[in-house]
Amino acid sequence: MTINGWIQILVFCGIVTVLVKPLGGYMTRVFNGERTLLSWIFGPVERGLYAIAGTSEREEQHWTTYTAALLFFNLAGFLLLYILQRLQGALPFNPAGMAAVPPELAFNTAASFMTNTNWQNYGGESTMSYLVQMAGLTVQNFVSAATGVAIAVALIRGFSRASVKSIGNFWVDLTRATLYVLLPLCVVLTLVYVYLGMPQTLDAYVEATTLEGVRQTIAVGPVASQVAIKMLGTNGGGFFNANAAHPFENPDAISNLIQMVSIFAIGAALTNVFGRMVGNQRQGGAIFATMGVLFLAGVVVCYWAEAAGNPLVHALGLEGGNMEGKEVRFGISLSALFAVITTAASCGAVNAMHDSFTALGGLIPLINMELGEIIVGGVGAGFYGILLFVVLAIFVAGLMVGRTPEYLGKKIEAKEVKMAVLAILCLPLAMLVLTAIAVLLPHAVASIANPGPHGFSEILYAYTSAAANNGSAFGGLTGNTTWYNITLGIAMLMGRFLVIIPALAIAGSLVAKKTVPASAGTFPTDGALFVGLLSGVILIVGGLTFFPALAVGPIVEHLAMLLGQTF
Repeated sequence: MTINGWIQILVFCGIVTVLVKPLGGYMTRVFNGERTLLSWIFGPVERGLYAIAGTSEREEQHWTTYTAALLFFNLAGFLLLYILQRLQGALPFNPAGMAAVPPELAFNTAASFMTNTNWQNYGGESTMSYLVQMAGLTVQNFVSAATGVAIAVALIRGFSRASVKSIGNFWVDLTRATLYVLLPLCVVLTLVYVYLGMPQTLDAYVEATTLEGVRQTIAVGPVASQVAIKMLGTNGGGFFNANAAHPFENPDAISNLIQMVSIFAIGAALTNVFGRMVGNQRQGGAIFATMGVLFLAGVVVCYWAEAAGNPLVHALGLEGGNMEGKEVRFGISLSALFAVITTAASCGAVNAMHDSFTALGGLIPLINMELGEIIVGGVGAGFYGILLFVVLAIFVAGLMVGRTPEYLGKKIEAKEVKMAVLAILCLPLAMLVLTAIAVLLPHAVASIANPGPHGFSEILYAYTSAAANNGSAFGGLTGNTTWYNITLGIAMLMGRFLVIIPALAIAGSLVAKKTVPASAGTFPTDGALFVGLLSGVILIVGGLTFFPALAVGPIVEHLAMLLGQTF
């Protein structure tokens, strides 16, 4: 580890922290329906979209109606993306003449982008046409991210409102998240990325002759616009197969920093939105502090492990950290930081191959995803994920002091706790059960690239990434098979909707409750004690659930490395 590396990490943390309040304040005004600087531009467009949809900003929905609208919208997006892929060969803007995507892969990709996972069992530049990349994948990048923000805002209303029946209007929240937050920021980011050297064109692929005289086809396309939303919306799906390690998607350290900040910006700002909407910004600050503690712990371990390197390699006389699978232009510190960021959020973009990390370095991305990526998390998804753990932590605190659990004046009762536990348990159900089945099937095991515990980690990482709606991969697993395309798609759907529905049910239950004034016995939830309690509950739940699987994967691999054993 170097001083320069730590400076880079601290600069990133400082920028994200500075952005929290101004971006949080702006988003609060957007979702409260107040005027903003962009209202004169997007106001007429917003009202026109409501007229087409047959709704208005004054129309509110019960949580069941809100959920039904969300599910219908996502189903329509899934079907549209699936059809686009299957008809790709007959559609325009296909300069490379790419054929239709096979059914199983089309199902996996449609489920992936609709759920904000962006798991890619294909090479982007060799499989998807410009039209599918733009009208299919990029559109889903916007609306899946906006859906996550809408759910987070609806759950926040559950805590901020009292004695009402509605949690907002899904169509209004979706529209505002897209028009006022995602779209304008992405326009600016796209222009910046083009300036930094990313392609943004509809021209055909470029032919070039190398110094050896070999003809080479260089893939280009509308890259910058997709990178902007894939990072800001924590989608992660790359235009190129190499993702953010590709020089056209991530040219230099400046673009790398902008992309890392983009991944965290909205998720971190939602903590401030929460504090403003409930009338106490310290409440949002406590959640942000919890996220920060868990994030920094992961960065320290991952950076230390990668900087320490492999003792088996050192024994051969090659000193230094682990640079295998990393880009020289980023180095160890920015590769480790990027890996923790992208798995602490539900992004999944990678600027290094996680399969080549050390055992402990690869352990941290796994843990981040297994905790539900509530460490800042995806756009909206991470925030409503950590609020589920808040409900659980408050319940534990109530048991310890013998009081009915309360949070922000709302009594946390059996229904809320049951829904929170149901949502939290769906992730290990998808991650561990599907992994257990896969390691028993010869055709599934045949897809791994490495024997021993690392091979097990490759399968575990795949289902963990899919169920957590992350989308990153170790890179050593051949996922484009019928088995993995179908089961990973199922894991993505479980990880998305078996969390969303209980979260909205909690919002619907809380919004109808009266607010109880704080008393001398009320547990404080805006200070260091609550930060410690919430962090402890998250780690204990994650540790008890996933430690056995991690013990036979990355942990035993690390111990074997220390003993000099290879596989």
